[in-house]
Amino acid sequence: MNNILFMEPVFKSMIWGGNRLAINYGYNIPNDNTGECWAISAHRNGDCIIKNGEFRGKSLSWLWENHRELFGNIPGDRFPLLVKIIDARDDLSIQVHPDDEYAKVKENGSLGKTECWYVLDCDEDAEIVIGHNARSKQELKEMIERKQWRDLICLRSIKKGDFLQIDPGTVHAIKKGTLILETQQNSDITYRLYDYDRLDNGKPRELHIDKSIDVIRCPHVDAKVGGKITRFDTCEVEELIQNQYYSVSKIKIHGRHIFEQNKLFLNVSVIEGKGEIDGIPLKKGDHFIIPYNYGSYELNGEMELITSHI
Repeated sequence: MNNILFMEPVFKSMIWGGNRLAINYGYNIPNDNTGECWAISAHRNGDCIIKNGEFRGKSLSWLWENHRELFGNIPGDRFPLLVKIIDARDDLSIQVHPDDEYAKVKENGSLGKTECWYVLDCDEDAEIVIGHNARSKQELKEMIERKQWRDLICLRSIKKGDFLQIDPGTVHAIKKGTLILETQQNSDITYRLYDYDRLDNGKPRELHIDKSIDVIRCPHVDAKVGGKITRFDTCEVEELIQNQYYSVSKIKIHGRHIFEQNKLFLNVSVIEGKGEIDGIPLKKGDHFIIPYNYGSYELNGEMELITSHI
């Protein structure tokens, strides 16, 4: 039987990062400006190492290349998804992502970046940027040229447990005091539209105004999220989103429940509580992949988990 694959996260220092990845999850972070935990990743900019079993010490990208049977022998030149936890102590830059078609041409064959956010925690008055107020590309260009950021950008209040889908072409930014779990395409392409005139090592960070204008969708339309909730005696499964790139769900466990792993692979992140899977201890902050053809598995404990698959 294929083993469950537990990941060793990769951490990224950012000027807007903080220390909540250590406080909330007990991670051994590199410094107090740690903005990202790449929790399940086979990207060259952060390739997770397997922590257990016969593949201990191997990277997820190596497994993808050499043991495709663990992922149902799906085609493709890269593992399709990337799961992160983001700790925003300060505001992130206002940004936008390209779709597959644009990224393939303009970014050396990269995938585009479709992503979604589950709010793990946030300050009481937290907000995010999602969308813009320009009605046309021309109006968008004019507002950017005049630096009318306050008029252009849409702000939205958020609370713990909120879920948001960020389609390519959507202007967005995580703001300070927010901790999110992000599920996305396996891509690291971001176009920075505005960075509050901040300096990093004495210099402003690079902006990508022309590419941003190219890909921003006008007018903005909110993506639809949410799906059915299935309740059992000891668990609840809520569909958060299903699209062509991923299906993301939230599972609440209070006791024992048996599930069937009938996907090509299943990414799992423990976001609250503790328990076990098939007798293996689990705690908040654990991330793992249940491989193809694993069969049934039992979750036991008091936990909340986010799952994703293609």
